[in-house]
Amino acid sequence: MSAAQAIVIAAMRIRTTSTKPRKEPAAQAGVTLDLDRYVPALITFVANKLSNSANAAYQKNFGVNVTEWRVLSLLAIEPGIPASRICQVIGFNKGPVSRTLAMMQKRGLVAIKADPEDGRTHSISLTAKGRTTHDQVIECTTKFAERIK
Repeated sequence: MSAAQAIVIAAMRIRTTSTKPRKEPAAQAGVTLDLDRYVPALITFVANKLSNSANAAYQKNFGVNVTEWRVLSLLAIEPGIPASRICQVIGFNKGPVSRTLAMMQKRGLVAIKADPEDGRTHSISLTAKGRTTHDQVIECTTKFAERIK
């Protein structure tokens, strides 16, 4: 059994085993989902478990959370992009991305510069510290990806 299969099975066990007995639902109108067999829910459960585990590991070992890691990795691929591009790629709204970028800038991980041609747009890039952090985290994520193949 691969590590990826083990993760899926573990996530299914988490979802399907409970310390509390299931209550029989009161008279229900309509059909309900069987979350133990509903594939989109299982995928979400697995993704959340992986994300939460990664968040704890990244925070402990590198001082960044998963959202910051996503920003770091995107800026390594596409340096000098605006916040709108970050929102588009990682699927977050402008508010959380702006707050994340402000914290990252304060910690010296990113540089945010106003576009000289359009003051409303900003160019965001990794600093040397941001690049070093990126390189450390990517080494860890690459090793993890190899283990779950």
